[in-house]
Amino acid sequence: MTAAVEAQRLVKHFGGRGGTVEAVRGVDLSVSKGEVFGFLGPNGAGKSTTVKMLTTLMSITSGTALVAGVDVAADPDAARRRIGVALQEAGLDPRQTGRELLVLQARLFGSPRGEAADRAQSLLELVDLVEAADRRIKGYSGGMKRRLDLASALVHEPEVLFLDEPTTGLDPASRLTVWDEVRRINRRGTTVFLTTQYLEEADALCDRLAIIDGGVIVREGTPSELKSQLRERQGLAYGPTLDEVFLDATGRTRERIEGEVQEVHA
Repeated sequence: MTAAVEAQRLVKHFGGRGGTVEAVRGVDLSVSKGEVFGFLGPNGAGKSTTVKMLTTLMSITSGTALVAGVDVAADPDAARRRIGVALQEAGLDPRQTGRELLVLQARLFGSPRGEAADRAQSLLELVDLVEAADRRIKGYSGGMKRRLDLASALVHEPEVLFLDEPTTGLDPASRLTVWDEVRRINRRGTTVFLTTQYLEEADALCDRLAIIDGGVIVREGTPSELKSQLRERQGLAYGPTLDEVFLDATGRTRERIEGEVQEVHA
């Protein structure tokens, strides 16, 4: 079966005054169709660079990346038609209503007016925004905006949805609501590639995850596998958390990133 996302020996170099910077140094990834896959990494690890290459937002120095079976370097337009991307900063026009935004998005993807209206309605129902559909976005809460951004990324029914830190800045109740929406989207068959700064989020949502550090993958597996491996390797008498897996994988200590034990920034 074709993987939803597959990268082989993915490399990205940047040139600068100080010479060449190797941001990504040979990443191999395989994400199965229907998974929620988590991608974690500390500051400067290469996480954001990898995601930008996978979503056609950045060129690839070497290696290959296939998303929904399409080579993103050889045919970026075809890749974009098969993926949805919800970035950390939602690109929403506050003057529009939620319904207007979704209808416009559908029209931009070529849907006739009637189909666009139907698609907007179904997405509003999916993310539980029907009651707020005809209010201007400027009056939406942070959680509502994130849910509308999810709906916007799903207008063209992408096979793979890339979510970049979808709950950053949200209160705990809104965060849980977005988690529910991600699960619901995934149950409908969409593969989700999730980057997050909250390790409990990755633990709760992800079927599998990978941790990148120094431009290479340093851990990969299900959350339970990674925690079990750490427990066995260190002979721990208790079940470690995903926080501890991350710290071990990246060589960090709690003292070195005090206050950021659950926050991993790109």
